[in-house]
Amino acid sequence: MRIDLTGKKAVVTGSSQGIGLAIASGLAAAGASVVLTGRDADRLESAARTLRDGAPDADVESVACDLVTEEGAERLQRAVPEADVLVNNLGIFGARPPLEITDEEWRTYFDTNVLSAVRLIRRYLPGMKDRGWGRVQNIASDSALVIPAEMIHYGMSKTALLAVSRGFAKEAAGTGVTVNSVIAGPTHTGGVEKFVYELVDEDQPWDEAQRAFMRLHRPQSLLQRLIEPEEIANLVVYLSSTQASATTGAAVRVDGGYVDSIVP
Repeated sequence: MRIDLTGKKAVVTGSSQGIGLAIASGLAAAGASVVLTGRDADRLESAARTLRDGAPDADVESVACDLVTEEGAERLQRAVPEADVLVNNLGIFGARPPLEITDEEWRTYFDTNVLSAVRLIRRYLPGMKDRGWGRVQNIASDSALVIPAEMIHYGMSKTALLAVSRGFAKEAAGTGVTVNSVIAGPTHTGGVEKFVYELVDEDQPWDEAQRAFMRLHRPQSLLQRLIEPEEIANLVVYLSSTQASATTGAAVRVDGGYVDSIVP
C-alpha cells in the first residue's frame, strides 16, 4: 500500500518528542506538510531538525504554544488557519494513589488530555467539512478501557477522549471527514521509562525493568514488550490517508493485544 499525503497539511500536537514526533515524521515521510507544536520553542526546533534528518525534503514548521489554554489554541490557529489532518497527541500521565488524587489534578488531566483536543477540533473541523475532506485522530490509550489502579485520573481522561471522538464523528457524518481515536498500548518513550522505574526496581537494567513492568503491571499484553512510537505512527499515517476513508467513529487499537475485549 502506497500512502501519498502530498498537498495535505497535518497538525500534530505534543510533537517535540516521543509518539508525537514519530507521528509527525511518519506523516512527513508520506508527503504531508507537518506542523509541530509544543510549549518550548528550542525543543521544537530540535525536533524539526530530527525530522528533517529523516526526511530531508520534508515541509516542516513549528508553533510554540500552550494548547491547554484557549490563548494557545488561538495562537496555533492564527499561525495555521487550516489543517487537513489533525492529530491530538498532547497528553500527560503519571502514577498516583487513587485516594490522593486532588481536585486540581483531576481538572489538570481533563484540561490537558481532553479539553485541549476538543478546542482544536472545534477550530479545524468546520473547515474540513467545508472542503469535503479531513482526518481527525485523538491518541487515546488502553487505559481508557482497562483503568490502571495507579492512574485512575489518566484512564478517566482517555475514556472521555473515546466519547469525544465518537461524538465528533457523528457531527462530521457524510462530509468526507473522518474522526477516530487510536488506542495505544504501553509505548516506549523517555517519559514511560521514567514511569516504569517509578514502579519497579530502578537498579535493574532497562530490558529487565521493562519485562518486570509488563509482567507485574501490564500482564494482559500479548507482546510482552513496550510498543515503539513508530508502530503507533504507522497506524496514524494509514488513518490519515485516502485508503482509510471508510473508517470513522472508531476506536482503532494498536495496543499489542493488551485490551482483552471487543471495543464498541
